[in-house]
Amino acid sequence: MAAIGLSQCAIWVAHGMLRLGGTAHCDWAAVEPVLDPAAPPPARASEMAAESSPAPRGAMAILAFVFAATWFVTGAMAAHLPRLLEIAGASTTAAIAAAALVGPAQVAARLVEFGALRMAHPLVSARLAALLHPVGAVMLGLFGPGAMIAFAVLHGAGNGLLTIAKGTVPLAIFGPVGYGLRSGILGAPARATQAASPLVFGLLMDTMGIGVFAVSAGLSLSACVALLLLKARPAAAPAAA
Repeated sequence: MAAIGLSQCAIWVAHGMLRLGGTAHCDWAAVEPVLDPAAPPPARASEMAAESSPAPRGAMAILAFVFAATWFVTGAMAAHLPRLLEIAGASTTAAIAAAALVGPAQVAARLVEFGALRMAHPLVSARLAALLHPVGAVMLGLFGPGAMIAFAVLHGAGNGLLTIAKGTVPLAIFGPVGYGLRSGILGAPARATQAASPLVFGLLMDTMGIGVFAVSAGLSLSACVALLLLKARPAAAPAAA
């Protein structure tokens, strides 16, 4: 499965480069109609300037790392969570029951995002999402199997928020111009790491045992720190009458 996922990612990236003429430079306004034939005509330079503003330096690389790291953890937990909880000391039945709470926790977190976090900036939600898995891992390390439900719920909630943040954070950082293509580029590394994570994490589990939580928690924490380097796109100044 990992090989299939990685090959799909390579095909998507190669296809995108061919559609762009194989060049590193990309004119967002010219590419948008190619990717979406129903897209409106390219905006005038004055309109694009009004809708866009400089993003933080290296923002694309930072977001690519954030999504790649968090989706690696997501893929690893999806494949190995019951076994991980067993390694932590839970019975097979208890581990499966706890792992089954991940899905409901994802839905609950999305409802909270729609309600209590609706007015919060997407970066705030993304930072919180990246932090929940490490918090759950620390609780599991301190309290053992007694904290497995808390870990499953926290991990699921973080994953639920991340699926929303993957779409909202790039829009908040870069604005609407070129949003579709940027989202596709940012998604390619995330899909690659998610595809590779079951195999890689499984090998790490065989070597490290319960200590493998340090890997997943460390990746999530590093993603949270990386998100602290980003700031919201400033609001565009009103156009002169």
